[in-house]
Amino acid sequence: MEKVRPGTPDSKALEGYIMSTLFYEPSTRTRLSFESAMSRLGGTVLSTESAGEYSSAAKGETLEDTVRTVEGYADCIVIRHFQEGAASRAAAVASVPILNAGDGPGQHPTQALLDLYTIQREIGRLDDIKVGCIGDLANGRTVRSLCMCLSMYKNVQFYFVAPDVVRMRDDIKEYLSARGVKWTEVKDLREVAADVDVLYQTRIQRERFTNMDEYAAARGKYIIDTDIMKALQKHAVVMHPLPRVDEITTDVDADPRAAYFRQARNGLFVRMALLKLCLADKAHLEL
Repeated sequence: MEKVRPGTPDSKALEGYIMSTLFYEPSTRTRLSFESAMSRLGGTVLSTESAGEYSSAAKGETLEDTVRTVEGYADCIVIRHFQEGAASRAAAVASVPILNAGDGPGQHPTQALLDLYTIQREIGRLDDIKVGCIGDLANGRTVRSLCMCLSMYKNVQFYFVAPDVVRMRDDIKEYLSARGVKWTEVKDLREVAADVDVLYQTRIQRERFTNMDEYAAARGKYIIDTDIMKALQKHAVVMHPLPRVDEITTDVDADPRAAYFRQARNGLFVRMALLKLCLADKAHLEL
């Protein structure tokens, strides 16, 4: 019998179900992987890119009213918003599942799940690992969510490597400390690279800065290049939520330890699983 690749259009798990994407901030990987996931499961997508400009938000409609309207057309809503806490506001008024695709500098939980999946596949474990988090740790919602998720595993240790203006915020450091998770702030990227299992690089997010002098001072301070890769252990991997600007040089891409494009691909599989979890029970009840 011919083998069918999981998640091809042959899957009818969510046939007849509709997912709406409401994205108030730009996105490539998150939006397209969610839409691909729904399509591969046999569902339909209603997509709104640049919702702040092309939806009724441009006319002054509140997020809550938009969600109340869109839930009448879809069985679940995937939302990305520039304000921290926006997904919680949406969930508070919605009668359909809300999936947080990033809320400003707050959280990015589905990215954290695909990051966990990637680490498990690449390293073979989630316990007993050392993780170096680099770049914009103050505004980087991906690394903030990853820290919270990895805190549930045993003997995880973090190294935070960031320019002073974008150091990891106190809320995450206090969260980790309260759970007995070790963390250290370090200035030397090479020293960290030699000791960790995962180097998690993030982009200095220009759009989060109001002072461009501070952005210029932070950008380019910590770059992963072939010299840093020489210090990295053979079993370790480099991850990045993407997009990158100049914080990982392109000559690193050929190194088998560069996992960031595999990481992006994993987002499809994780989001397929999430959509099935959100909608499968409903589908079963309505059969």
